[in-house]
Amino acid sequence: MKLLLALLASFAFLQVAAAQNISSVYTDFDRDKNCITVDHAAEGDGDWATLTCAGYMGFPVVVSYGDARESVFYGFPSSGEDNTWESFQGFNAAGGTVEWRVRKDGDKTIPFATIHRWSVADAEDPDKKVEVLVVEKVGQLAERAGCAVGLVLATGNPQANETARSIADEQAETFACGDERTVVGEPMPGFDRQAN
Repeated sequence: MKLLLALLASFAFLQVAAAQNISSVYTDFDRDKNCITVDHAAEGDGDWATLTCAGYMGFPVVVSYGDARESVFYGFPSSGEDNTWESFQGFNAAGGTVEWRVRKDGDKTIPFATIHRWSVADAEDPDKKVEVLVVEKVGQLAERAGCAVGLVLATGNPQANETARSIADEQAETFACGDERTVVGEPMPGFDRQAN
C-alpha cells in the first residue's frame, strides 16, 4: 500500500513539474510590418496571396488569403502540393497577437501550440461578427504537421482563454491532423479543412 501511495505521489509530482515547464509567449501578427508576400494573384486572376510572417524563435507563420478569408499555418509547413487550407466559411481575419504555448526542456524552448483570436462574420449577417480562439498544433522542423486542434467561442465566454490553453496543453502535441477537433461554444461558425 505504501508503495502504491509513493508511486501515485511521484506521478502527481511529475504531472505538476511538466505543467510548470509550459508557459506563454506573445508575438505581434502584423501583415504590413512582419510579413513578406511570397506569391499572389496576377492582375485579373482573383484576389489571393500567400505571405510568410515572423513568428517565434525562427518558427514562421504562413498566411494564405483568398476571397476575404485566411488560412494560417504556424511553424514549418510541408513542402510541395500537400498543404492544407483551414479556415472559417464566413469572411474572417486573424487578430494582431499570437499566443505561443512553449515547453521548456533544459536550455531548449519549443513552441508546440498557438492560440490566435479570429474575427468571423456571421454567414447570414456579415456586419455581425463573433470572435473565436483557434488552437493550432505548431509544425515542427522534423515532422512538419500543423493544424487546428480546437475552436473556442470567445464572444461572451469569460473562460475562453483558459479553455484554449487547456486544449493546447493537453492535446496539441499528440493531435493527429485530420482528426475531429475539440469545439467549445455554440453556435460555432463553420470551419473547413481542405487539401490544396
